[in-house]
Amino acid sequence: MDARFEELGVLVQVLIYLGAFGIVAVASGRIAGVLGRLKLPLITGFLLIGLVSGPEVLGLISEEALPELRFINEIALAFIAFAVGSELYISDLKNRMKSIVILIISQVVLVFGLVSLAMYYVTGLIPFLKELTFTTRIAVSLLGGTIAITTSPAASIAVINELRARGPFTLTSIGVTVVKDFVVIILFSLVFTLSKSLIDKGGFSMVFIGQVLVELAVAFGLGFVIWLLMRLILSIKGAIRLKQVMVLAIGLLTYLLTRGIQVISLRYIGMEIHVEPLLICIIGSFLVTNYSIYRVDFMKILQETGPYVYIVFFTLTGARISLDVVTSLWYITLILFGARVVAMVVASMTGTALAGDPLSFVKVSWMPFITQAGISLGLATIISTAFPGWGAGLTTILISVIVLNEITGPPLFKWALQLVEEVHVRSDGTYEVEKKIIIFGWENQCLALARQLKNHNFLVEFAVQDPRREISNNQEFVVHALEGFDHLSLRKFGAETADTIVCLLSDDENYAICETAYENFGTKHLVVRLNERDNFAKFHKLGVMVMDPNTAMVSLLEHFVRAPIATTLLLGMEESQDSIDIEVRNSSFHGITLRDLRLPADVIILSVTRGGNPIISHGYTRLRLGDIVTLVGSRESLDKVRLNLQGY
Repeated sequence: MDARFEELGVLVQVLIYLGAFGIVAVASGRIAGVLGRLKLPLITGFLLIGLVSGPEVLGLISEEALPELRFINEIALAFIAFAVGSELYISDLKNRMKSIVILIISQVVLVFGLVSLAMYYVTGLIPFLKELTFTTRIAVSLLGGTIAITTSPAASIAVINELRARGPFTLTSIGVTVVKDFVVIILFSLVFTLSKSLIDKGGFSMVFIGQVLVELAVAFGLGFVIWLLMRLILSIKGAIRLKQVMVLAIGLLTYLLTRGIQVISLRYIGMEIHVEPLLICIIGSFLVTNYSIYRVDFMKILQETGPYVYIVFFTLTGARISLDVVTSLWYITLILFGARVVAMVVASMTGTALAGDPLSFVKVSWMPFITQAGISLGLATIISTAFPGWGAGLTTILISVIVLNEITGPPLFKWALQLVEEVHVRSDGTYEVEKKIIIFGWENQCLALARQLKNHNFLVEFAVQDPRREISNNQEFVVHALEGFDHLSLRKFGAETADTIVCLLSDDENYAICETAYENFGTKHLVVRLNERDNFAKFHKLGVMVMDPNTAMVSLLEHFVRAPIATTLLLGMEESQDSIDIEVRNSSFHGITLRDLRLPADVIILSVTRGGNPIISHGYTRLRLGDIVTLVGSRESLDKVRLNLQGY
C-alpha cells in the first residue's frame, strides 16, 4: 500500500511540474513573438525565456523538475527527426545530387576533423574537462565535432521562402542541409557508441565494430516498423487531432523501446546496445514521405504541430543552460564558433570546387551552412542526459555556440543568395514583377482592373490615343500615347515585350492591334472586349480570347447556379483562396508525374493544358515543358508552387 501511495505521489508531482512548465511554455510563445518583431530569431527567444524561467534565474522550472520532464524532450526530439526525414524527398534532390554528395562528404570529413581537433584543444582550457582522462577527452572532441557538422533545414527554408529564392545554388544548399542531417544522425550513432566505449571501457575494442553494425541494423528495421505504423495511423479518415497525438505518441514509444533494448541487452549479453531513436524516426519519416500515399497528410500534421513542439522543446532546453558556464567560459564559445566557421569555409569551398560549380558559387558556398538550430540542440541535450557530471556543462557551451550560429547564419545565407542573383524579391521587400500587361483604352472599370492585376504583381501600363484628354489625375500607372496600330507605332512603348494585351477600343481598332501583335510580336495572350457579336469569328481565327458583354453576365450567373463554389474560387471572391495558371519552365519537373509533385496541403491541381488543348489529368500524368497547370489554393502556397514550376 505504501508503494502505491509513493507512486501516486510521484505522479502528482510530475503533473505539478508539467502544469508549471505548461504555463511557462505558453508565456514563452507569446513573449518570443514580441522578440521576433525586434528581428531576434524565435528559437533564441524561446531559449532566453527558458533560461530566465529555469533554476538559474527565477526558478519557475526547478532543478528537480528537469529530469521528470525528460519525456517531453524525447517527444520533441522524435518530432524534429520526423520533420528532418520529411524533407528528404528524392524527386526534389536528384537533379543536383552530384554537388550535394560531394559537398556533404567534404563537410563531414573536414568540419568533423578540424572542429574535433579544436575541441580537443579547448578541453584543456575548461575546468570541468581538463582533468578527464585522455580517452574521455577524445570522446568529448568527437561528440563536439559531430554536432558542428549539423545545419538547420527549417531556418534555411525560412530564408528561401522569405526571399522567394530559386536556382541551382539554392537547390544545392537546401539539398545539402537536409541530407546532411540524416548523415549526421548516423555518424552521431557511431560516435556516441564509440564514446561510451572509450569512457566506460577506457579504449577501443574490435567488438565495437560488431556492436555498431547490430545497432544500425536494428535502427533500420525499427524505422521500417515506424513506417508501417505511420501508414496505419494516416489511413484513418479525418480525425486530424487524433492523428497528431498518435504521431507524437509514436515518437515517445520509440524512445521507450530503445531504452528497453539497452536494459535487456545489458542484462542478457553484458553489452549495452544503443539504438539511436532519432535515426529510427528519420528512417520512418523518409519512407512515409517517399513510399506512401499519405505524404500530403503527413506534411500537414508536421506543419500544424511543429510550432507548438518547437516552443516546448526550445524553452525546456533553455532551462537547462548553466548561466555560470556561459559567463565564465564565453571565450571558449568564441573559439569554437570561429573554428567551426573556418572549417565550414574550407570544407564548402573545397567541395564546391571539386563538384565543378561556377566560381561565383565557390566564393559563397559556405554561407548557407553556418546556421544551426533544432537537430543541433537535440543532439546537445542527448549529451547532457547520457553523461552526468561534465555532460551538462559541455551542453551549455555547445548551446552557446549554436545560438551564435543561429543569429549569424541567416543574414549570411541571404547575402549569398543575393550575390548569386537567385533572389526574387526587391530590396524593399516587395515581389518582383512577374508579367507585363498593356491595356488599350480607358474606361471606368479599367482602373479597378489595373489595381487588381497590380496586387497580383503584374506590371500594368495603358495606351490611349490622347492621354491628356482621356485621362486626368492618374499617378498610379504609366500611360502611353497610341499614335497608330502598325508595329512601329506599338514598338514605341514596348508593346512587343507585353505578356498580355487587353483591348477595350472599337472592334476595328481592337482587331488592328491584335493582328499586329499576332503577326509581329507573337504575344502570348490577346484579350478583347467584343462590341458587335458578328465580329467574333475573325477574332477567334487569331486565337484571341473574346469577352462578349452581352453573354458574359448570363454565363456567369449560370455558373453561379450550377457550380457556386468553383465559380467563387475562380472569380477570386474567396479571400483566402485563389486560382492561377502556371507554365512549366523548370526542366527539373519535365517527366514528373502529378502524384510525385510535392505540393502544399492547401493546393489542388484543376487541369493541365498541353499545346493549347486540355488533357485528361490523373495522378500518373507526366508533366512536359510548356504545359500550363491550373491550380487553386492559398496565395502564399500558389506563389511557392509557381516559383518551383516556372524555374529560374
